[in-house]
Amino acid sequence: VQLQASGGGLVQAGGSLRLSCAVSGRPFSRYGMGWFRQAPGKERDIVAAISWSGGSTYYVDSVKGRFTISRDNAKNTVYLQMNTLKPEDTAVYYCVADDNTGAVVRNRARYWGQGTLVTVSS
Repeated sequence: VQLQASGGGLVQAGGSLRLSCAVSGRPFSRYGMGWFRQAPGKERDIVAAISWSGGSTYYVDSVKGRFTISRDNAKNTVYLQMNTLKPEDTAVYYCVADDNTGAVVRNRARYWGQGTLVTVSS
């Protein structure tokens, strides 16, 4: 399984970005998906997760109401729409996948993509 994240960049505070993660390999629809982030000098933490059907989602409190995770199983792609960005959202964002959505939430995902850098200026 390969995960290819894209969409990072530099944005001003209050702006928006949409991250995408294209998945290849085993059938995408079988996987729970998620996004993690790692800020400089900090641990890698979960941002959001979504079940294989898209029927269940999880968000860390700090992004609730601002970020939206979604997936298009026909396009083998998961998205993270990020609105009202803050400087503290600056981090490298990673796309992850696992057969078990719970494993994604618990930071036990089997598959990880390369990161994409999001920088939010004040």
